[in-house]
Amino acid sequence: MFRSRGENLRAVFILLFLNVAFFLLEHQDPARYARLFRFDGHAVQSGEVWRLVTYQFTQAGQGIMQALSLFITLLLLYMMGSAIEEEWGTWHLITLFTLSTLGSAGVAALIGITLLGTYFVYFTLLFVYASAFGNQTFYLFGMIPVRVRILALFSLAILLYGVFSGGMANLAALGGAAIAYVYYLSQRVRVKFVPPAKTAEVPPALRADVMAMHNAARYAGIKQALAGASEPDIERLIAQSDRETVPGVNICPPADYKPEAVDGYCIRCEGFAECSARHLRLNRPRPATKTLAVPNPDAP
Repeated sequence: MFRSRGENLRAVFILLFLNVAFFLLEHQDPARYARLFRFDGHAVQSGEVWRLVTYQFTQAGQGIMQALSLFITLLLLYMMGSAIEEEWGTWHLITLFTLSTLGSAGVAALIGITLLGTYFVYFTLLFVYASAFGNQTFYLFGMIPVRVRILALFSLAILLYGVFSGGMANLAALGGAAIAYVYYLSQRVRVKFVPPAKTAEVPPALRADVMAMHNAARYAGIKQALAGASEPDIERLIAQSDRETVPGVNICPPADYKPEAVDGYCIRCEGFAECSARHLRLNRPRPATKTLAVPNPDAP
């Protein structure tokens, strides 16, 4: 995925607020809420265009189950939405939500049904997050580790089962998720035609793997030098990192220096050399201060 640092406007908090606000509105008068905010193609044609979006902020269930559904929606939206917005940028996240929402509404209008429910979080957002962060592990009930890809496949299986069982709402949700996922793929993979080069070039994927191996070896050397408080090794690594620094690359703040993380992004970053030099300078052992012996006048 293409990183878009500097474009994170925290739009995910707006989506969180809207879910809570519509949850409170529904509890005031559920019947009137459904009449006003569910998607209805005929009502949209009459000018009630807000229905194209408002249906997405409705939780499933009744009573305590609806409150539990809201909690899960907010949790997943914050965890996955924040990660995607940080990785991809605010406008891509908004575009993803818009395509998913309008896509589901368009399919519902074609097959002549109404919609009222949260489909973006449980399908589109989950599918995109599982593709971008496939190695991420969730802990169900705080104990059971489950890869996010497994959750996405399980959610897709439920969606397809609903479609083949005749659930028209499932078909609309699948249509919106498919349209948004195609947009995600179109941004992730960009085809560029270049004329054949006279000399063979190293494929970008291979260069990225070589850089990752090089940075991983650098990280091991940094860890060993800091653990052994070896001043010559630290100076050598700082000088080497300074020579290999790529100008103009945005690097993370000090708290994000985590090449040991499972996502592997850090060691694939072009700014890893600059980040390594800064990390060494911040964490190098301080020179020991010499204490002067004071003569004792009472000593013989």
